[in-house]
Amino acid sequence: MSKADSAKNTATGWSADVRELLRVGPGFDLTAVDPDSAPGFELGKRGGTAEGAEELARNAQELNDLQERLFANSRYGGTRSLLLIVQAMDTAGKGGIVEHVVGEISPEGLSVYAFKKPTPEELEHDFLWRVRRRTPAAGMVGVFDRSHYEDVLIGRVRALAPAEQIEQRYGQILEFERELVAAGTTIVKVMLHISADEQKKRLADRLDRPDKVWKYNPSDVDERALWPQYQQAYQLALERTSTTDAPWFVVPANHKWYARIAVQQLLLGALRGLDLQWPAVDFDVGAEKTRLATSNPAG
Repeated sequence: MSKADSAKNTATGWSADVRELLRVGPGFDLTAVDPDSAPGFELGKRGGTAEGAEELARNAQELNDLQERLFANSRYGGTRSLLLIVQAMDTAGKGGIVEHVVGEISPEGLSVYAFKKPTPEELEHDFLWRVRRRTPAAGMVGVFDRSHYEDVLIGRVRALAPAEQIEQRYGQILEFERELVAAGTTIVKVMLHISADEQKKRLADRLDRPDKVWKYNPSDVDERALWPQYQQAYQLALERTSTTDAPWFVVPANHKWYARIAVQQLLLGALRGLDLQWPAVDFDVGAEKTRLATSNPAG
């Protein structure tokens, strides 16, 4: 972490770089991550909700400005893009990340796609076919609300493909992500990690609220019965596909405010790391100022 980033983190209540705190590395154990924790955010010790909202608002403009630089560079030949992949159990807060974090980015430079159950057309192709069609173009911040990892998560738990095919997919995913990185895409992979008890509370809340009950899906209760199997599937996916160029970050998500500011920090770190400058234009600015000053509408 640079001195500038360190100073920024200290000024806003972060004791350390979340990229280091939350990164999945060798020996990672998902069961050792406390979903109720708030790693690195010192102000969270006082409760966190208000401080988290302030932190989110404080950094929103910088996130938007950095994305605008990314977009501006693409207009002058830049090839860089950013892809945020968000995976989680139901109710973990994926929608909140889209609304409250990346929602601050100009829609012109943002593409969001939620992968659902494959369509008949998609099932006629390999599992990455539909994903390749949604990767972000140069200058864009893309968001996958669920992704190709569904095919080694629910695919494994529900045995939606032969075991040998599931095993092959880890390697295919690694190769696919290497290709994206080589082409100029920075990948930020996030697992929002909630506890089974917290999920139960959130599902109950949906049933109690007219404005939330439409989100409730009876099948969510069926999936809860498979919680241990899903945790095992996540452990395998995280350890097999967290790489130097496309690491996984596990974000404790029992506190929505923490999950949002942590993901915001991960995006800020990724965009700052691109060291993007405003592009040099291909025309004479001085000459254009003269032309503009003397121009008048015809007629």
